[in-house]
Amino acid sequence: MWICSHVNAVHGALPTTQKCDEALASPLAHTAFTSSSVFSSGYAPGYAKLNRRGGAGGWSPLDSDHYQWLQVDLGSRKQVSAIATQGRYSSSDWTTRYRLLYSDTGRNWKPYHQDGNIWAFSGNSNSESAVRHELQQGIVARFLRLVPLDWSEEGRIGLRIEVYGCSYWAGVINFDGQGVISYRFKVKKMKIIKDVIALRFKTSESEGVILHGEGQQGDYITLELSKAKLLLQINLGSNQYGSILGHTSVTTGSLLDDSHWHSVVIERYRRNVNFTLDRHTQHFRTNGEFDHLDLDYELSFGGMPYSGKPVGGGRKNFKGCMESINYNGDNITDLARRKKLDTSSFRNLSFSCVETHTFPVFFNATSFLQLPGRANHNTISVSFQFRTWNPDGLLLFSNLDDGTLEISLEESKVVVHINVTRTTSNNRVDLSSGSGLNDGQWHAIRLVAKENFAMLTIDGEEASAVRSTSPLTITTGGTYHLGGYFLQTLFPPSQRSFQGCMQAILVDDQPADMHAVEKGTVGAFENVSLDMCAIIDRCMPNHCEHGGRCKQTWDGFSCTCDGTGYTGATCHTSIYEPSCEAYKHLGRSSETYWIDPDGSGPLGPFKVNCNMTEDKVWTTVMNNLPPRTTVTGSSRERRTVLQVNYSASMDQVTAITTSAEKCEQQIAYSCRMSRLLNTPDGTPYTWWVGRGSEKHFYWGGSLPGIQKCACGIDRNCTDPKYDCNCDADNKQWREDSGLLVNKEHLPVSQVAVGDTNRPGSEAKLTVGPLRCQGDNNYWNAASFTTPSSYLHFATFQGETSADISFYFKTSAPYGVFLENLGNTDFIRLELKSPKVVSFSFDVGNGPVELTVHSDTPLNDDQWHRVMAERNVKEAVLQLDQTYRASQLAPAQGHTRLELFSQLYVGAAGGQRGFLGCIRALRMNGITLDLDERAKVTPGVKPGCQGHCTSFGMYCRNGGKCVEKYNGYLCDCTATAYDGPFCTRGERHFMKDDFMRASRDTKIVTHQLTPHEVNLTKEEVAFSFSTSSAPAILMYVSSKTQDYLAVVLRQNGSLQVRYNLGGLREAFAIDVDQRNLANGQPHSINMSRVDRSITIQLDHYPPVSYTLPDASDTQFNLVKTLFLGKVFETGHIDPVLIERYNTPGFVGCLSRVQFNGVAPLKSALRTAAQAQGKLVESNCGASPLTIPPMSAATDPWRLDKTDAEFPFNEERVIPDGVNRDSAIIGGIIAVVIFTILCTLVFLIRYMFRHKGTYHTNEAKGSGESAGESADTAIIGTDNPETIDESKKEWFI
Repeated sequence: MWICSHVNAVHGALPTTQKCDEALASPLAHTAFTSSSVFSSGYAPGYAKLNRRGGAGGWSPLDSDHYQWLQVDLGSRKQVSAIATQGRYSSSDWTTRYRLLYSDTGRNWKPYHQDGNIWAFSGNSNSESAVRHELQQGIVARFLRLVPLDWSEEGRIGLRIEVYGCSYWAGVINFDGQGVISYRFKVKKMKIIKDVIALRFKTSESEGVILHGEGQQGDYITLELSKAKLLLQINLGSNQYGSILGHTSVTTGSLLDDSHWHSVVIERYRRNVNFTLDRHTQHFRTNGEFDHLDLDYELSFGGMPYSGKPVGGGRKNFKGCMESINYNGDNITDLARRKKLDTSSFRNLSFSCVETHTFPVFFNATSFLQLPGRANHNTISVSFQFRTWNPDGLLLFSNLDDGTLEISLEESKVVVHINVTRTTSNNRVDLSSGSGLNDGQWHAIRLVAKENFAMLTIDGEEASAVRSTSPLTITTGGTYHLGGYFLQTLFPPSQRSFQGCMQAILVDDQPADMHAVEKGTVGAFENVSLDMCAIIDRCMPNHCEHGGRCKQTWDGFSCTCDGTGYTGATCHTSIYEPSCEAYKHLGRSSETYWIDPDGSGPLGPFKVNCNMTEDKVWTTVMNNLPPRTTVTGSSRERRTVLQVNYSASMDQVTAITTSAEKCEQQIAYSCRMSRLLNTPDGTPYTWWVGRGSEKHFYWGGSLPGIQKCACGIDRNCTDPKYDCNCDADNKQWREDSGLLVNKEHLPVSQVAVGDTNRPGSEAKLTVGPLRCQGDNNYWNAASFTTPSSYLHFATFQGETSADISFYFKTSAPYGVFLENLGNTDFIRLELKSPKVVSFSFDVGNGPVELTVHSDTPLNDDQWHRVMAERNVKEAVLQLDQTYRASQLAPAQGHTRLELFSQLYVGAAGGQRGFLGCIRALRMNGITLDLDERAKVTPGVKPGCQGHCTSFGMYCRNGGKCVEKYNGYLCDCTATAYDGPFCTRGERHFMKDDFMRASRDTKIVTHQLTPHEVNLTKEEVAFSFSTSSAPAILMYVSSKTQDYLAVVLRQNGSLQVRYNLGGLREAFAIDVDQRNLANGQPHSINMSRVDRSITIQLDHYPPVSYTLPDASDTQFNLVKTLFLGKVFETGHIDPVLIERYNTPGFVGCLSRVQFNGVAPLKSALRTAAQAQGKLVESNCGASPLTIPPMSAATDPWRLDKTDAEFPFNEERVIPDGVNRDSAIIGGIIAVVIFTILCTLVFLIRYMFRHKGTYHTNEAKGSGESAGESADTAIIGTDNPETIDESKKEWFI
C-alpha cells in the first residue's frame, strides 16, 4: 500500500474525495472567450457556451478554414478532465472534428496527446446533441484552445463548448540555474529503506540536475535532465569491487525541454523501484546486494550541493520551475516558503514561475513561412533553432539579387549552398557541418556570408565553425522562406519542405516579429502552426520490444529486430520454437537448437541440446562445472561453495523445468576421507542449492526429506552403519552418485562442500547437465463436445501488443475459437467456413477483420496451427506457416485494446460454438491451462482423444505414434512388427526347413540398394527359442568368401563367427557357455563398427570384442541373408555345413533385424523366398492385453478389419493338426487340469527359479490381484520384457 500513499502529491492540491467533474466554462464571463475571428457580433465567442442560445446561438468565425480557433481563459490553472461540444443553435453549423491545445500563459501551446499521437476529437453531427470526451491524460492548464479540423458540409464552423474539471493549486518555486534548496535530515546519516519522491517541473533547458543526495559509503541518488530526457541514477552499494557494481541508471521520456509541465514519481522499496514520468511507469530492480540508501546530511533540489562531492563534473543546475515537491511525506515547497529549508544560494527566490518568451513555429510537409529582410545588402546574417526527426529537409531559402541561398538538412547534416550568377563569372560556395542533427533536440544554426567570406556555426561552437574564403559577392534579395519553398524559380532548392519546429529566428540580425506575423501584418505563411511545437517522440515509450532498435521520422517509426531473436513490426514474435518437443514435430533431428519457452514473453531465446527419440524428447542444458572438480581446504565452518552456471539464465531454465514432464540431473561426490552427509539428522557436511536458492540435504538417488545417498536407499553402502559411501570416512576412494529427479528443486546452482580440510582429505565433485523430458505446454489440450461448451479465463491483457497461437483440429465447418469483449473493443478468432480462418478486433477505430483462405478444407480432423498478432503498427494472421494476411494500423487513431469481459475459449455466447480440439493455446507468451480448466467444465473434456502423449505407450517395439482425430495410428514401418500396436509380426515357427531373403527381393533391395554393397558396420537383433541343437540361426553371405554367422553349437551354447578376409579361418566368439536350447526365449543384440564388436545376450551387460589386427574390416559384396538353414550355391565355410546346418533350426524366431531390414515381416507379406514350412505365430513373446473400453469411447475399436488382434494368441501345431481341434482339445485340457491347479502353480513357481535365465518384470506387476500381468508389461520401461507365464508350449 505504500506505493500509492503519496502519489496524489504530484498533482498538487487536487480534491481526493470530490469527483473532478465541475462545469468550468459556463460560469465564466464573455470576455474569457476569444477567437481567431468572428462572423458578426451575434456570433461572438462569448456565446459559445454549451446549451446556451444567446446571440446567434454560438460562435462562428469569419472564414471556415483551418486557421480558426476558439479560446477560453479559465482564470487560473485548473485540472481538466473532460470536454463537450455542440453546434450552433438551430443551424447547419457544427464542427465534426477538432484538436485541443492548452497552455498556462496563452502562449506556447501544447496539443493534447493520446495513444502516441496528437489527438483529433470526433465532434458533432448536428447542431443540438452534445458530444462529450473524457480525457485519458488529465491536463492542468489555464488556457484551452479548440482548433476545428472538419465541419458541416451544409454550413460552416459552429461551436458551443463546456469544459469539465476542478480547481488546482500547487506551490511553485522558480529555479534560476544558480539556487539550490537543501533538505537537511534530522540526523546526519540516514539509512533509508523506502523512498517516495514526487514533483512536477517545466523547463526550456535540456540539461540540469533536479535532485541529488549522496553518502560517504558511495551511495547516491540523482535525478537530472540529460539531452531533454530524464535520467535517474541510484546506487545502494555492493560488496564486490567497492560500490561500482551497485550503480543503476535508467532513462525515460524525451523532449522534456518544451516549457510544459511534466510529473515525476519515484517509489523505492529496498531494491525495487517504480519510476513514473507523465503516467508512464518503468519498473526496475537496482544492481548490487544492499537494500538501504545511505545518505549523509542532506538532499538537494535544483542542483548539486555546494558542500557535497560531485559525482561527475560539468553538471548544470536546473533552470525552470518546480511545483508540488514531496519527499517521503514532507512538502518541500511549503517548507521553503516558510523558510524552514536552506535557500541561501538563491539570489532572488521566487514562488511564481517565470515564463520563457520563445515563439516556436511548427511546419509540416506543405508549410512555409515567409519573412522580410534587408534588400540590396552585401551581407547575409541569419540564425535560428530547429528540431526534427527527419534526416532531410529545407530549412531556409532566399532568392538573392543575382543568385540563390539554400540552407538544408541533408543526411542529418546542415548544408549551405550559395550560388551567385554574374555576367562575368559564376561563384558557388558549399558549406557542411554537424552530424546526427535529426535527433529531436534543438540545434542552433548561424550563417554569416559577405564578400569573399562565409561561416557556418552549429550549436554555438565557434571552434568547430566551417569557413569559406572563396570568391563571393552577395546582394540580398530581401525575402526569406523558412520550412518550405514551392514557387517556380530558375534555380530551385534541392529540398522542397521541412517537417519540424523552429524558434529564435533572426533575419539580417533582426529578431522576427512572430506576433506581427500571426496578426498578418508582417510576412506570410501557409499551413504553419504558430506558437506551438507539435513534435512527438514516437520511440518513447519504445514500442520495439525485446531490445529492438527504434528509428523514427516525423510521421512514424520502425523497428530493427536484427540479432534479437524476434520478428514482426515491433519485434514481438519469437522466431524460435518454444521447446525441443515442437522442433521434433516439425521433423527436426537431434541437434543444438535455440528455444524460446515463453514466446513473446520477457525471457529471451537460448541454446539447448535436443535429443529426439521415437517416443521421447530430451532437452539438455549444459553447465560450466568441469567433471570431477577437485575440492580441498573446506570445513563445516568455512565451506567451499562451487557455483554451477548454465548456458541459460535461471529464469530460462525454470521455464524448461516448469513445463517438462520430468527432469533429472546427475550428481556425484568422489571422496577420500571426506564425509558427505554423515548423519540423517544433523546438518550435513555438504549440501546443494537448487531453484529459488533453497538448500537441499539429500543426495542423488534419494528423495526430498530423506537425508541419504543412493546406497542408503538401496541399503548397499560400503559401511552399513552409514547412509552414504563417503560417510564411512575411508582412506580409499569411494563415490556417492545418483540422479536428482525432483524437477521443482532443479537445477543445481551451488554445491557447498564442508569436509576436505583434514590431512589426506580430498573430494571431487561432478554435476551433470540438466536433462528434461517432454513439454506439457505443447500438449495441453481440451476437447469441446457440444456447440455451447466453452472455457473461461481471466481478461486478456494485450493493450498495445497481443499475440495468440494454438493448434486446432475439427470436423465441423465453423466455430469460434476464442473471444474477449470490451465496451466497444473486442478480439475474436474464428473458423468462418471449412476453408477460412478469421481474426477480427476493434481498438476504437472500428472493426477490423483479417481472413486467410486455405486451398484445402480445414475440417479434415488434422492439426492446423493458427498464429495471430496485433500491435500498434499492424495486424497479422497466419495459418499453417503457409497462408498469411496482414493489415497496417491507421496512422492516427486509438492503439490500446481495452477489454473487460472474461476470455472465452471454444464458443461466443453459445453462438457458432467450436466442436473439436484446441491445443497449446498461448497468448502473449503465457500458455493457458486448458487441460486443468476442462476437468471442472461440463461439455469440455481434458486432453484430446488421440493424443499420442496420452496413448502413445500402446505403440510398442519402436512403433511411431501418428496423431488422428478419434485415436491414433502406430506407424510400424521402421520396425520388425505389424498390427495396430506394432506387437504382431514376424514371430515364426520353423521345422526342418529354412527361410531365405534374397538381395533381389524387395526386402533387401529396399535397404541395401541394387548395387554391390560393402559394409564396415552391422546391427543385428533377434529373439529365438528352441530345444534343438546344433542349428544356424542367421547367416549372411557375400559374393566373396566373407560371411557372418550366428550358430548354436552341439551343447546349446551360442557362437558368432566372422570371416572378413585376412585370416586363415573365421574369427569365432563364444558368447555364452550355457545351454540356450532350453525351450526358453532368448534375445541377442549385436553391433560391429570396424574392428569393435559388442554383443548383448538377454538382459546381461553388453560385452565387447575386437577383431584381430590381421582381419579385414570390410564386409565385401553382401549377397543373401539366411535364417534357419543355409542353402547357398557359392562358397561356404565347410565347418558350418558339417557341424551346424543339419537337420536345420526347429523353433521360434522373432524380431529379426539386420541393419534396419526386417526379413521375417516380408517373408509372409512380400516376395521374399521361403522354403519348407514357415508359419506366423505368437511363440516366444507375451501377448498384449488392452484394457477393455466401451464401444462408445474406444477410439481403436475394430469391427471387421484385422480380426487377428494381438491378444488373440495363436498356437501352432507342428504336425499339422487342425486348429479347431486343437482349441477343443485345449478346452478339455483346461477342465481336466483345473483339478490339479495347485500342483501346476507349484511347478511353475519352481520352474521360474530354475536355471540361469531371469525375467525383468515391471515393478509391482504382482502387487495387485486386480491388475493383470499384461497391464504390468504395458507399464514397464522395457518393451522387450517377456513374461514366462505366457510361454508357448508344443505338445
